[in-house]
Amino acid sequence: MVLEIGMSKPDLNLLVTLDVLLAEGSVARAARRLRLSPSAMSRALARLRLATGDPLLVRAGRGLVPTPRALELRQRVSVLVQDGEAVLRPAEKPDLKQLVRTFTLRTSEGFVENFGPDLIARLAEEAPGVRLCFVPKPDKDSTPLRDATVDLETGVVGETTAPELRAQALFRDRFIGVVRKGHPLGKGRMTPARYAAGRHIAVSRRGLDRGPIDEALKPFGLERCVVAIVGGFSTALALARGSDLIASVPERHSGNLRAGMHSFTLPVSLPKITVSLLWHPRLDADPAHRWLRGCVRDACAA
Repeated sequence: MVLEIGMSKPDLNLLVTLDVLLAEGSVARAARRLRLSPSAMSRALARLRLATGDPLLVRAGRGLVPTPRALELRQRVSVLVQDGEAVLRPAEKPDLKQLVRTFTLRTSEGFVENFGPDLIARLAEEAPGVRLCFVPKPDKDSTPLRDATVDLETGVVGETTAPELRAQALFRDRFIGVVRKGHPLGKGRMTPARYAAGRHIAVSRRGLDRGPIDEALKPFGLERCVVAIVGGFSTALALARGSDLIASVPERHSGNLRAGMHSFTLPVSLPKITVSLLWHPRLDADPAHRWLRGCVRDACAA
């Protein structure tokens, strides 16, 4: 005789309730937000505790505090609910001529100077009511994308990038050397020794004077002489333009900034970097946001 053991399916509606409860940390506030009675919300919390096998919110004085399990679930549940809402939201094509919206883009150094003009020109033609707000990227913290203060971001995906973010590769870039026009390094064959013997500008948001280039010089027994450390590539190029210093910068990100200067291939092997477009999943299905992502991709491809 074969016994069939049926497993009851979880009530996915509870995900919305759990998301609000963990966000509010209060049964009463969560009830008001979902327009439920406090008793109905208490019953829902009891069902959630049974489903998860965890108390989730426990009393501390007059309030409730989340358990470690609740803290672990909070971000995951929020993403699940946002994805679900995006799936059920109509993805109608926006009327771009009537669209009035400001998008905030957090971009890497040099992005605005090199890709901004083409991007803004396209937006002016297709959606004249759209405005772009470019903000600098002082770090790789993903919080601005999570809390909706930033709509899009460009950069290299790394270990500190939040795992729930969407990412799409825009282009590959490589580091090159740049000096002023008429610099001695503008003539003759470039060798590791000639490159290392010059006076260099290091680019580091954290103020570091060593990086991948210095590691690549080590096998040759060479070391750069870093005389200036700056926080961005445009500053490094401005310094190099008015001195005999050497700036080492990404090639595509610095195209317009290097106008009138001499550029050369670095005489050491460095891995190329992939610059990506990043956004929060809650905006994945937003038609206007999707259109803007396509505009950014096209501007970078051009």
